[in-house]
Amino acid sequence: MGKNLVGNHIRRLRFDHNEMTQQQLADKVGVTRQTIVALEKGNYSPSLELAFRIAHAFNLPLEEVFFYGENTKK
Repeated sequence: MGKNLVGNHIRRLRFDHNEMTQQQLADKVGVTRQTIVALEKGNYSPSLELAFRIAHAFNLPLEEVFFYGENTKK
């Protein structure tokens, strides 16, 4: 059985928004670029507050940026 996790579409959304850089997104939401890297790699699940800030940066509802699913990697 896989591990449950919070996934996201941040990388795709950055490119859909004028190829926004990781640093630009980090500056918009008040975190480091390394936090954005960790989120995109799936190594970090954001706080609820950060998740909302990221969704707001893309002008999207939370569920269009983040999803909850099962990781099938072992």
